[in-house]
Amino acid sequence: MSPNESSCVPQSHPAVRYWWPWLDVDGETILLWVCLVVALLVATWYYFVIAKARSKKTMMSTLGRLPPGPPGVPIFGNLPTLDKNLHHHLTRLAKTYGPVMSLRLGRRLCVVVSSPSVAKELLKEQDAIVANHDVPTSAMVLPNGLHGLAWAPHGQQWRTLRRLTVGGLLSSASLDPYRPLRRRKISQMVQRVHDCAVAGAPVQVRNLVYSTLYDVITGMLWGGVLQEKGMEKAAKEFRQVVEDIQGTFGRLNISDFFPILAPLDLQGLERKRKKIADRLHRILDSIISQRQRVIMEEQSSTNSDQEKEDVDFLQLLLRAKDSSGETAMPLTMDHIKGLFLDLVMAGMDTTTTTIEWAMSEMIENKETMRKVQEELDQVVGSLEHNLVDETHLPNLHYLNAVVKETLRLHPAAPIMLPRTPSKDCTAGGYMIPRGCRIIVNLWGMQRDSDAWDRPSVFDPERFLNINMKGADNIIKKWDFSGNDFHFFPFGTGRRICPGALLADRMLTYSLAALLHSFDWRLPESRTTLDLTEKFGVVLRKLEPLVLVPSRRRASTRSAY
Repeated sequence: MSPNESSCVPQSHPAVRYWWPWLDVDGETILLWVCLVVALLVATWYYFVIAKARSKKTMMSTLGRLPPGPPGVPIFGNLPTLDKNLHHHLTRLAKTYGPVMSLRLGRRLCVVVSSPSVAKELLKEQDAIVANHDVPTSAMVLPNGLHGLAWAPHGQQWRTLRRLTVGGLLSSASLDPYRPLRRRKISQMVQRVHDCAVAGAPVQVRNLVYSTLYDVITGMLWGGVLQEKGMEKAAKEFRQVVEDIQGTFGRLNISDFFPILAPLDLQGLERKRKKIADRLHRILDSIISQRQRVIMEEQSSTNSDQEKEDVDFLQLLLRAKDSSGETAMPLTMDHIKGLFLDLVMAGMDTTTTTIEWAMSEMIENKETMRKVQEELDQVVGSLEHNLVDETHLPNLHYLNAVVKETLRLHPAAPIMLPRTPSKDCTAGGYMIPRGCRIIVNLWGMQRDSDAWDRPSVFDPERFLNINMKGADNIIKKWDFSGNDFHFFPFGTGRRICPGALLADRMLTYSLAALLHSFDWRLPESRTTLDLTEKFGVVLRKLEPLVLVPSRRRASTRSAY
């Protein structure tokens, strides 16, 4: 065998690439193909033996009332024709089949919403009916699948966990005590960029911001536990396991489309995720145990003066756990672990991606970057000792418009987490059956030409017009409240993202610090910037953004 042959990656058959473009056709293709054949055999048996035995009366009662949709193939429905860039694919289909349409993905009926008016009808006017998320099989083996906030069904557990999270960590009053932590981590980020600028070295924006946000969020959750002696290994393992979860969560799982196959775990994904979950439990147990020891030492110490920042979220949760024994929903250690995983996963990747997109758009639109820096010099100051602080953020109107335009054009979650109705309901004049999967194409709605002038163009000025009116002739507020269904990047209703306030602060603060202290350009080897998207749970830039910084002020490092 030649060296070239030994290093070749197995290639998929052309027919596979034609019919299944949404699959990553790499070394897993053969396994996936075998799984699909097995799925076909089992699903065929299921379809002809069980499904046909369902009541004709029930079938006739819904026939003709479901939203229209593209024809599918037997058993697999529309799965073979899905594009890997699903948000683009759904937007194109909506132009043919309308703002609410049906797709059959295996055995699952999916209703796709691509209209602000239909989204409002479902997510606001019938919020209680569609308050539950459609939980994927992959989430059930993780702590947050059963005990966290993101996937919890609407009920007592969800209300208790949301109250604890917002009240203890994510409200405006709760965020203020952590301001020194955020300032310190932003300062460290600027210092790292300064060192690269002095050396003339490029910076990968994604890695830089991800590390900063990781330090901020974990610092808010459990203080400096992971920086203590003996915890270095746990710190490294925790970050790795979070990245492993993010890497596997968006993977295709046949069990989600053919639930009858779930016990077989044909792809071995559940076994992999259970191993990850076991690692996660072990790491979180060590972190929580270490924090409990520190708390006990502090309580026994004669010096009771503690900085406000040291009262982290874990301390608050442990106190709530100790006092919740007789409440309607006693708080357990599994709930604490689930919340931690929710907050870390939701807070880091989404914010990192948005900052990367914002920097990319400003590299493409130099005038936008110039205006942001001009505003920063006016609000913060241009002298060496002038530093960006959170108190400056409300006065950075143009930068805030840049953040909003980035979230409009590149929403972190292009498709909202799927919902499932608890009972039959209607939207857009069609029946939405109980138990179906509701897919809201946020990316498509925020590029709706009926609501936005030049919807595909990056134009922050559109958010500076306080008297701007929409198609309904109502003046737009353009905030993150989720009340306007032309722009709701953090969701809406009772399932709106509880971390929107923190995300907004970190987005604006990080960009302000990076742009106030540095100019940015592409490396000499690059003349153009690739803005190709990579679809997933989070809408990433396909090619990581690499830029070369240069100092705008002589003593950036010493100032911070």
